[in-house]
Amino acid sequence: MTVNPYLGADTLQPFVRTAAERGAGIYVLVRTSNPGASTFQDRESDGTKLYQHVAATVEALNVETLGETGFGIVGAVVGATYPAELNELRERMPHTPFLVPGYGSQGAGAADVAGGFTADGLGALINSSRGINFAWQREHYREQFSEDQWEQAVEAATKDMIAEFAEQTPAGKLMTP
Repeated sequence: MTVNPYLGADTLQPFVRTAAERGAGIYVLVRTSNPGASTFQDRESDGTKLYQHVAATVEALNVETLGETGFGIVGAVVGATYPAELNELRERMPHTPFLVPGYGSQGAGAADVAGGFTADGLGALINSSRGINFAWQREHYREQFSEDQWEQAVEAATKDMIAEFAEQTPAGKLMTP
């Protein structure tokens, strides 16, 4: 479940409590990938941007809910289309799993998402719904696959994404020979 934090930290508590009771997790919007995100998320208070305030709250919740993996149960949605902020937020939130939209159709590549991973290749779930589901519509795959072969295009796009991540991100450390 993705939760909007703009009603305050106290409104996150019921979601965190329920997730803990169920052995589950939640994701909180921190720094989204859409072009207009900066309208609100970059607003400053006391020299700190709003998304940084939200990040501090999410990291604190994770310190309270640490598991054996070193991550808590409260994830952060952090967009790949802002790679500098993604790197900054990984440093600020070492105990937070990231859900990273923006790869593929929104323009971010593997090098852009690399900062979302921890040094051992964990900590980031990269989302590429349109880039994978509609691969047959993209020029590269359209040359190889017809519309009727959309499943093969999905498979090829998925394998290409995995190879790109293996080469350009710490997730490559997770690959077995």
